[in-house]
Amino acid sequence: MLSVDLIYLGGEKELYFKEAAAEYKKRLGAFCTFSEKSIKDEKLPNSPSETEIKTALEKESVKILDNIPEKSFRIALCIEGKQLSSEELADLFNSLPGKGFSRCAFLIGSSDGLSEHLKSTCHYKLSMSKMTFPHRLARVMLLEQIYRAFSILQGGKYHK
Repeated sequence: MLSVDLIYLGGEKELYFKEAAAEYKKRLGAFCTFSEKSIKDEKLPNSPSETEIKTALEKESVKILDNIPEKSFRIALCIEGKQLSSEELADLFNSLPGKGFSRCAFLIGSSDGLSEHLKSTCHYKLSMSKMTFPHRLARVMLLEQIYRAFSILQGGKYHK
């Protein structure tokens, strides 16, 4: 059974996002061992400079790297990543054991993204869309797609 970890920056404030995430986490229990870790993002001034943003991203990347389980297949969510269909995400999950991975870690950065260094340590870069979404919504969307991918692999009816 694949273990899936979700490591993301920032907390959850809105109840409706918490409830939606909780529902998908509960459903995932039938398919994988799932865990998530929320990491506090670095505080920036209202109009940060590029240097301040880069420094914050590097500090955040250290925190993220410290929380990725060893021997995980690392997937960075970033705008320059590849967009996949739900079936392609299922295929990616299905291919991991053959590549020697029993764990998969999804990484969601702050509103400023992930550091270039952190992205360079990842095995895969994934983009959810060319559109921009709030990070809290992106987390719920990702959880739903992880659940959908496992449902596809199990031949479930959810995907239809």
